[in-house]
Amino acid sequence: MFDLTTATVVYCLIVAAFFLGLWIYYDRRDHARFEAERRRTIFHCVKCDRVYEARGEHLEADCPNCGFKNGHLRF
Repeated sequence: MFDLTTATVVYCLIVAAFFLGLWIYYDRRDHARFEAERRRTIFHCVKCDRVYEARGEHLEADCPNCGFKNGHLRF
């Protein structure tokens, strides 16, 4: 049915496609994790003088210490 050379080439192509699929999957997963970690907004509470952060892009966030709603820092 298949000779040894054809079977070897088909096997190598299947293995290469498998590893390429794994590479693409983990690359996209790591990129999404990196972007989520990178997107942080820093806040300074004017009531209790605490500096804190929130993940994502927020204009306002509640202080975890006193609950006061603060605007993000602008540098």
